[in-house]
Amino acid sequence: MDNQHDNPDNIDKSTLPGWERDVLEKLAFAAITEQRNTRRWGIFFKALMFAYIAVIAGMAYYPKMHLDDDDEGKGHTAVVNLVGVIAEDQNANAQTIIDGLRDAAKDKNTKGIILHANSPGGSPVQSWDVYDEIFKIKKEHPTLPIYTVVSDMCASGCYYIAAASDKIFVNQASIIGSIGVLMDGFGFVNVMDKLGVERRLLTAGAHKAMLDPFSPIKENETEYMRSLLNQVHQQFITAVKKGRGDRLKETDDMFSGLVWTGEASLKIGIADAFGNDDYVAKEIIGAKKIVNFTQEELLIDRIAGKLGAAFGQSIASLAQVTLH
Repeated sequence: MDNQHDNPDNIDKSTLPGWERDVLEKLAFAAITEQRNTRRWGIFFKALMFAYIAVIAGMAYYPKMHLDDDDEGKGHTAVVNLVGVIAEDQNANAQTIIDGLRDAAKDKNTKGIILHANSPGGSPVQSWDVYDEIFKIKKEHPTLPIYTVVSDMCASGCYYIAAASDKIFVNQASIIGSIGVLMDGFGFVNVMDKLGVERRLLTAGAHKAMLDPFSPIKENETEYMRSLLNQVHQQFITAVKKGRGDRLKETDDMFSGLVWTGEASLKIGIADAFGNDDYVAKEIIGAKKIVNFTQEELLIDRIAGKLGAAFGQSIASLAQVTLH
C-alpha cells in the first residue's frame, strides 16, 4: 500500500473537501501546541529545580558567609545537631555529624562546640564513629571545648557519643542513659502451625538461617548471639568509662540499660550540670552568638537515596542490633 495514503502529512490537501482539510489543519496545530506546552513545562520544572537547589545551597552556606562578622570580636559558639535515630540512612548519621563537627572545628571564630542531642540511640557502628571523631578533634584542637547539651532525650547510642564530650548538660526532666544493647525480632512458628503452613528452608551452612523467625529457636544459636551482644555492650561500657572517667559514680544498675532523669543523672555522674544551648554558649563558652553547622541533606539527594534503598532492599531484617 502506498505510504502516501497512510500518512496525513503527505496528503495533498488541495484535493480534499473543505471540512477534511480543516480537520487536518486543526490536528496539526493541536500537535504543535502540545509540543510547545510540553517544552514550556519541561523548562519550567528545570528552572524550578535549579531555583530550589540554589535556595537550599544559600541556606546551607548563609551562616558561613557571616562567620567573619563575629559578636564584638568574641567569636561564636558552633552547634551541631544530633537529633533522631542514629543510622546510616537517617539524618542523624555519622558522616553528617562528623562533617558538621569538622567544619565547626576548622572555623577560626569558633570558641566552642555544642552537640545538641535529642536522640533515642541507634547503630553502635555509627555511634562509635562519631565518638571516635570527637576524640580526634579534641586532640587536634586541645583548647576547643566540645559540650553535649541534652534536650528531651540522650539514650543508648546518643549517650555513647555524648560520653566523648568534655561535659554533658541536661534539663532536669531530660531522659539520659540506657547503656545497653538489644536485638529484637519476632517468631511465627506457632502461627504457622495454626494456619497449617509448612516452612521449607534450604541452607548451606549449619547456622546460615540463625534466628529465622519461621523456624523453632535453637538454644546454642541464642547463646552465641548473646555473646555477640555482650561484646558490643562491653565496648559501650569501656567507651563510657573512658569518656566520663572518675566522674562516674558506678552503681550495680548503671550499665543495665536503665535511664535516668537529668536531675538523677547528676547524682551518679553520667551528666555534669543543668543548662541549655543559650546558657552554655553565653556562660560556659563565653560566645553568645550561635552558628549552626549541622549539615543539611538536599531533598533531591534524600529522594535519590530512598529510591536506591528501595531497589536494593528486600524485606527488612527482623533482628537488628541497636544500642538501647
